[in-house]
Amino acid sequence: MNHLIIYCHPNPKSFNHAVLESYEGLAKDKGHDVRVRDIYSAGFDPVLKAEDFIKIQQGSVSEDVKEEQEQIKWADIITFIHPIWWFQMPAMLKGYIDRVFSYGFAYKIDEGGIKGLLSGKKVIILNTTGGSEEVYNGMGFRNAVEKTIDEGVFGVCGMEVAVHGFFYAVPFLTEEDRKGMLEHLKEFEF
Repeated sequence: MNHLIIYCHPNPKSFNHAVLESYEGLAKDKGHDVRVRDIYSAGFDPVLKAEDFIKIQQGSVSEDVKEEQEQIKWADIITFIHPIWWFQMPAMLKGYIDRVFSYGFAYKIDEGGIKGLLSGKKVIILNTTGGSEEVYNGMGFRNAVEKTIDEGVFGVCGMEVAVHGFFYAVPFLTEEDRKGMLEHLKEFEF
């Protein structure tokens, strides 16, 4: 399988990076052809500009967006690894989605409504949080995150979210707890 990992965290020493390294290794061990897009280290410009809209209306996109769209076309599985900040994905990833998952590539609108154009692709989302599982579930934040990201982004594009994994309260965990979380990655079906 062609497996694209889109990684979004600015700190290469973060637990998110440990998740990336472990997960990439697991995917390769399963025989997947793996590519990683580290959008921070690549310097991807997340700012959606007026020229982006003009190009979309003309049936084209900027070269940096075209490269990312080619990666997504290539992939059977796309895994997103990122923290949850303020109960949302990081602004960098939101900007990536705004620019890359553009009209005519990821979705279209016709008389029947919104049509996803990326059907047949599986999505795996791996998130870290600062808050506990009790807070996320008790206040409804996990459901809100899943609704807005799983359904509101990927579902609209016709993609199937196969796994949305959360690693809770990461700043407050012991090193042993973190290692246990990384072991948990082996349980995901992909």
